[in-house]
Amino acid sequence: MATYGDKNLETSIPNQEDEMKNEKDVSALVGTVQAKFQECENTRRDDELRWLQAYHNYRGKYYKDIKFRENEKSRVFVKVTKTKVLAAYGQLIDVLFGANKFPLTIQETRVPEGVAEYAHLNPLKETQGDENKNPTPGVEGNMEVTREPSPIGIGYPGDGRELPKGATFASLQELQLGDLEEEYGDANLTKGPAPSPEFPQIKPAQIIARRLEKLIHDQIDESDGSIALRNAIFEACLLGTGIIKGPFTYNKTLHKYTKSGNGNAREYVPEIVKVPKIEFVSIWDFYPDPNARTMDEAEYIIQRHRLNRHQFLDLANRPFFSRQKILECIKMGANYSKKEWETDIDLERSHYPDITHNRYEVLEYWGTIQASIAREEGLDIDEDIADDAEVQVNIWTHRGKLLRIVENPFKPFRVPYQSFVYEKNPYTFFGIGVPENMDDAQQIMNGHARMAIDNLALAGNLVFDVDESALSSNQTMEIHPGKIFKRQSGVPGQSIYGLKFPNTAVENMQMFDKFRQLADESTGLPSYSHGQTGVQSMTRTASGMSMLMGAASLNIKTVIKNIDDQLIKPLGQAMFQWNMQFYEGDLPIHGDLEIKATGSSSLMKKEVRSQRLTMFLQTVQNPAIAPFVRMSEVIKELAFSLDLDPEEIMNTKDEAEIYAKIIGLQNVNKRNSNQAPLPGQLGAMASDGTVPEQATGANFPGNGEGTIGPGNTPMPGQMEFTGQVEEPKIPS
Repeated sequence: MATYGDKNLETSIPNQEDEMKNEKDVSALVGTVQAKFQECENTRRDDELRWLQAYHNYRGKYYKDIKFRENEKSRVFVKVTKTKVLAAYGQLIDVLFGANKFPLTIQETRVPEGVAEYAHLNPLKETQGDENKNPTPGVEGNMEVTREPSPIGIGYPGDGRELPKGATFASLQELQLGDLEEEYGDANLTKGPAPSPEFPQIKPAQIIARRLEKLIHDQIDESDGSIALRNAIFEACLLGTGIIKGPFTYNKTLHKYTKSGNGNAREYVPEIVKVPKIEFVSIWDFYPDPNARTMDEAEYIIQRHRLNRHQFLDLANRPFFSRQKILECIKMGANYSKKEWETDIDLERSHYPDITHNRYEVLEYWGTIQASIAREEGLDIDEDIADDAEVQVNIWTHRGKLLRIVENPFKPFRVPYQSFVYEKNPYTFFGIGVPENMDDAQQIMNGHARMAIDNLALAGNLVFDVDESALSSNQTMEIHPGKIFKRQSGVPGQSIYGLKFPNTAVENMQMFDKFRQLADESTGLPSYSHGQTGVQSMTRTASGMSMLMGAASLNIKTVIKNIDDQLIKPLGQAMFQWNMQFYEGDLPIHGDLEIKATGSSSLMKKEVRSQRLTMFLQTVQNPAIAPFVRMSEVIKELAFSLDLDPEEIMNTKDEAEIYAKIIGLQNVNKRNSNQAPLPGQLGAMASDGTVPEQATGANFPGNGEGTIGPGNTPMPGQMEFTGQVEEPKIPS
């Protein structure tokens, strides 16, 4: 019998398959799923050996292949691997969750399809159909001209409403607001950007995208998506690959209470709603197509579930599960097939000694099968699909029984799993983690640490050389302070010699430190980046430390890019597709537009964007530039880059005008209250604290209203203002 990890190991058949052969009701489909699972399990044995080695290095335990000599007394294991794994995990979490939310951002594409990029308030629409209203005059050179507004909103060249290429009458009439039609349909909006900064403008595609982002964040929080992502990132740091399952449809129970009419009593009225759910899947329970190098190449995915009796029975309450077959399996009893790696990890042996009798092994299959096989199992397939064609299905099996078979509900078809790697292992599916990168350095550090301790055990004690012929008989060789040895008569000389062995611990620890530095190089995680004590060369100054920390972050940025490309973006697209297909709420998020997920990289871009917007706001304080800038749009973008909701903190244009007038009046009153009365003014202030009309700013020079009253002598340097401005005379 070959042992676990033997490369010449032949395909073994577990006990569960033996039982399947003895059962008469095993279908061909279940046998196919079991055969594929066995193929995946045999193919990934080399990867499991790598994971076991990485796990033992993290736990600080020697793997079973390590053998010690009899004279090696020390068994010390220096857990540098654990420090490096936790350092990598901490840095990734700090970057991804620095904004205290799931690292996913939804944005509209540069050219949205089916939803307008811009829409603005068109005042010309107010005059359409009203013959009594005069057309809006315009200025062209020195001649005043009028333009009749076009019924389709097209004016004259240069007004911002030129005909685009390929435009038709239907496309010009269609505003393309998507689900915002009910909210903005009554407004006098025209498709396209506003021709002038004075016209209010909205971005329908952007509004829909940001509302969808808000909804997705709420859905992820309710399904504990952040916890699932943290678990996947930790396993990626440890074993090289992280797995996230979802989003898949889950029936969630909303706990609601309503008054029943009997006094203050409340009646429990639960409500079942469809929600998307994401979960963390351990790499040990994930069996991809052995011929696939990426998730896109995987023809099928098999997940292995380990369920207790309650969890297994709860499957009967989920859609499309056969309650009858589940109850039959419950009567047959649990029969869990424990894997070799579970014994080597040593978790099952110590904590679950009877796991084979109280757990159920269930296989979940996502992939393709022939349409003829699906029809034999009672699956309702479209008649237009030929028998030899393939269909996407989801299958659950246990002990040779088909618990569930259903056609893949997602359109477009997708497998609800996302896999990402810490470091890419070329041409293979599973990646490389931190422990594997420093495996050799960890083993050598352990070896030199053991040698140093064993040497200190000798160098710290004396070894005695005793001449027994010179000592009297019947004496013990025990050594203690004040010990007296009796010597026989004879030739004088020393009979006991103390031998001291040289101390080589210093040289061993130097080698230990050298390979610790090599571990820093191999992992890309310098010791100073996770709190190593001591001062080194360039770390003496703040600028030198900043340079080193910037260089050390390059490795983490590469890992974040892997997470962004392989997890965050596919997950964002899957969440978008789920909401487009299954969302039943009232939030206006639908529209014929493609959504791109910028992922975790947007978190770093937002900080830079907010700094640039702040600098831009300082620039537009120049009165010559301010008229050309849509200040409301700049403030909205600044609020969004600071993770604030513009819809909650921004005023509309009408509200902004009201608040501007209020602030202006407050400033005038404050200025007038602080202004000392001029000499000769009538009545500086009344006894009740009010300012008389003559003492207000209405009579001050430069306000353009009235003249200086009687008795008000202008101050030196002031001009007497008559309230009229003479036109400047142009010399001939």
